Amino acid sequence: MQNLPEHFSEYLAPDCDRCAFIQSYLSGRGVSSVVLPVDGKNHVYVKFPSFQYNPQFKIKTVIAHYDRTAGSPGANDNSAADFCLMDWAVRLQQRADFHNVRLLFSDGEELGSQGVAEQGAFSLALLFKRLGIDNDDVYVFDCVGRGTVFVIGKSADMINAPYAFRKKIISLEGRTEDLLRNAGTGRWLTLPLPYSDNAGFLACGVPAVAITLLPEDEADKYLMALVKEKTLEGFVRNHEIEGRNDHKKEQLIQKLKDMTPQTWHLFHTPYDNEQSLSPESFAIMAKLLDALASEKTVL
Repeated sequence: MQNLPEHFSEYLAPDCDRCAFIQSYLSGRGVSSVVLPVDGKNHVYVKFPSFQYNPQFKIKTVIAHYDRTAGSPGANDNSAADFCLMDWAVRLQQRADFHNVRLLFSDGEELGSQGVAEQGAFSLALLFKRLGIDNDDVYVFDCVGRGTVFVIGKSADMINAPYAFRKKIISLEGRTEDLLRNAGTGRWLTLPLPYSDNAGFLACGVPAVAITLLPEDEADKYLMALVKEKTLEGFVRNHEIEGRNDHKKEQLIQKLKDMTPQTWHLFHTPYDNEQSLSPESFAIMAKLLDALASEKTVL
């Protein structure tokens, strides 16, 4: 498809070894990476020069999953984010100043449907905690190939979570909103999102925020639906839907599903393809990522 990144079609090929592709793509552009095997998942960790890190400021861990559901090209879920981050890695490598970015391409995100403990990010977050890495700002980019309206995942009700953890989440979300407010990428919203790799980190007590993109009309329609239908937020977060009987429950599930953005209906299907993407999404993603690289939070 015209104006999508070069080699994007190769990455979508059914037989593509996506872990090897990422490493080869980066290496061919002067960026080093290693495979980080954790509990049967193979994450790709990007290695930047040590001078690009300043211990006086927070590390920004940025993650995009590279696995996809069988039978789907996975163009938006999650190839678009992968390509945006691969090209960003090249720009980061060329920076003369520090950026404090820890960049990972994660494996096993799609296994989250079997329970968050099966998700690759869950074991990755546990590894972080064992290594004493628990003060990063964690940003998860998922499904950023359609539309121009950024959506920050609104945190769930954490009334039973420790106060210190809730405070960190609120602080991270506030800084993310400030980032989008100042990045010059246009409209953005904070709304409930389906869990991505942020679920694995949150389950391990590590604050993480998910960011996605939606077409403007879909974002507005979803916002209005959330106002009208109070049970929609829980449904989006994969909570169990209560119904008086199976028929009523099925009706409610279908009603709520119809209220979610059309973009999400393409996930895990053959229709999550190149033709469904919008090239302008890649341009505003690049703008946001470059703004994130320049963001500095004093420890």
